[in-house]
Amino acid sequence: MREEEKKRPSQPKNIKNFFKKRWVYPAIYLVSAVLLITGIIWYQSLGTHSAKEKFKNDVSISQKGSGNEAIEVNKAVENFRMPVQKPELATIEKKFYDANASVKDQEAALVVYGNTYQPNQGVDITMKNGKTFDVVAAMGGTVTKVQEDAVLGNVIEVEHDKGVTTEYQSVKDIAVKEGDTVKQGQTIAKAGRSELNKAAGTHLHFEIRKDDVAVNPEGYFNKTVSDVKTPEVSSDSSQSKQSQSSEKTSTSQKSH
Repeated sequence: MREEEKKRPSQPKNIKNFFKKRWVYPAIYLVSAVLLITGIIWYQSLGTHSAKEKFKNDVSISQKGSGNEAIEVNKAVENFRMPVQKPELATIEKKFYDANASVKDQEAALVVYGNTYQPNQGVDITMKNGKTFDVVAAMGGTVTKVQEDAVLGNVIEVEHDKGVTTEYQSVKDIAVKEGDTVKQGQTIAKAGRSELNKAAGTHLHFEIRKDDVAVNPEGYFNKTVSDVKTPEVSSDSSQSKQSQSSEKTSTSQKSH
């Protein structure tokens, strides 16, 4: 037994002798460095592959949604235009009734209907030759009302963004229906006549409204929906002008 134990090598002693050799530690360091560098390269390649896949997915999603985004951008930069094909041949026969305007301008913007005088809530557009003309959408939107009305001469209402609507009265040969989407410049009807403003003859009554409050269309041609604001009225000047206007209106009614 003792002889066998003497012959059996001592393992701890052999390990110690192994590590005493000069080349052992450099070899261990070298192998460790190789393993570390290999691991780093593998990890980086894995990350790059994931990033490429994510980029492809992002591009794919972006391309799928680019159509709708383009439409929104176009809508945002769209400006109101005159609702006629040839604005240079048109004239505004009666202007919008502005509560801050002079008494003279306010009287000119009153609409006579029977024995009553009503403030004009839009502008009345005619052609210089007095003939009918195509009525076009002043801005793209959705048709929310198509109504036959003898007094107003039929009505088309188009809804836009931010609580803004446009209204077209005194029209005939209507080419749209409720729920239709119209593009800016699209023909929606022809100018006609109305009982409310017989004196204007063949004309288009055009309104722009913000939260159902009428604003002056002339102030918003070539401007966006975001520019439309409800008018601010000076109470002092408004009361004074309304008093003067009502006196003259009363006199006019008596003369009729």
